[in-house]
Parts: sequence; structure tokens; C-alpha cells
Amino acid sequence: MTDDARTTDKPLIPAATILMLRDGPSGLEVFMVVRHHQIDFASGALVFPGGKLAIGDTAPEVRGLCDGANDLDDTLLALRVAAVREAFEESGVLLARDESGGLIDGERLSALEGDRPKLDKGELAIGDFLTREKLRIACDLLQPYSHWITPKMMPKRFDTHFYLAVAPADHVAMHDGSEGVDSVWINPSDALEEAKAGKRTIIFPTRMNLEMLAQSKTVADAMEAALTRPIVTVEPQVEDRDGEMMLTIPAEAGYSLTAISMKDMN
Repeated sequence: MTDDARTTDKPLIPAATILMLRDGPSGLEVFMVVRHHQIDFASGALVFPGGKLAIGDTAPEVRGLCDGANDLDDTLLALRVAAVREAFEESGVLLARDESGGLIDGERLSALEGDRPKLDKGELAIGDFLTREKLRIACDLLQPYSHWITPKMMPKRFDTHFYLAVAPADHVAMHDGSEGVDSVWINPSDALEEAKAGKRTIIFPTRMNLEMLAQSKTVADAMEAALTRPIVTVEPQVEDRDGEMMLTIPAEAGYSLTAISMKDMN
């Protein structure tokens, strides 16, 4: 088997990432966490909350515990469920409605804090959690934003869907202390400037999505832009251009660049 065949055969791991937004003193802000240095993917990097699908995300009974599920196939629904679950696990924000039909408030949310590590460790399935608490996931509040697939040469490949969501005003976002060791609400442009100055580590897909998000000044602007922009799947390719190895992405995806030298990736 050739090296190329071996890389092509690597399975894609379905994953979901959420860009939690608010309007802050500096304008549009997004919640980001610093990943633990011992995690095998993007260790130490500033990232959006997210992760791979859990077994419980695809359970048949979960569909009946979601708002906005009717127009989603099983895969797309599971990705939104994963995005909401991961946001709760990694940031403490839970986009779920109670029996009143409204989003749960901060007081109710604080009482559920002990379930974050249980969900993270797989000790509690999302369906069982929702049923016990009589909650429904607000899938309708997630706006699809982008879709990235890890390049073939990487040892682990993710098929990741990014979503935007507005953070409820009374939900206090905070890293979990396990996968995330620090967290911050930050203006996208400020995050990029800190990375440029060497104060932050930001991996390529995160950087590109921050640059796109920085084009919006408010949450409303960002949501409207995402609603009207077609999503083009990005699977970066490595090309040899006159002896320089370049990572390329499709121009139709709408990002600020289409190629970057592999030397400039870090």
C-alpha cells in the first residue's frame, strides 16, 4: 500500500464546534477556551468549544427532545446535539428550553453544573440528561457557519461542522478545568492580534474562522452574514508551488486567503 493510500484510508471523525457570541464593550465577542497541554489535538491552543460526536448524540430518542429537528437528517441533527452538549461541557452554557418553552435561566443552569463532567466522561447520555431534567435542546438557535475536514496527511482527521449561537445573557461561561484550562470572551480581531504577537496559539481553521467573524461588528451582523453566505466544505490540500510547500483552500469558501506557506502555519 502506498503512503497516499494509507492517508486516504484514515477515517473521518464527525465533530461539532460552536462559536458562542455576545455583544461586549469592544463590540462582537466570542467565547474561547485554552486547551489542556496534554490533549492530543490542538494542545495549548485557543479554540472554540467543541468535540467529536458521542454515542448518545445519535440515539433515536434524542430527536424527540430537540426543537428545530424536523428539517434535519439524523447526521445533521446529531451534529447540532453534539455542538450544544460540547458547549455545556466546555463552557457551561446550555442552549436548552424548559417546560415553559423558554431557555433555562442562570439559576436553573447553576444547579446542573455537576452534570458537565458526567456528560464529558460518558457517564451520562445527553438523552437521559434531557429526559431527567425535562429539557429540550434548542437546535433552532444554531446557525451553520462553516465546514472543515482535516487534511489527509494528518494523523487524526476530523469532519467538523462549525455553528454560531447567541449566548444567553444570564449564563456564565467558564472553562471546565479539564479539557479547557483557561477561557476568555474576546473580540475576534483582538484574538488574531494576540496570536500574531505570539501571545496566543491559534490553529489554522480557528484563525480563518476568526478572520471571517471579525468582518462583523455585532452579533446580529454575524448571524445575518452566516445566514446569507453559502457554506463550502474546506479540506486543505498541500501543493508544491515552485519548490515551496503550500496549504491551499478553495476560493469559493470566502476566506481571506486561498494559500499559505507551510512554513507560516505556526
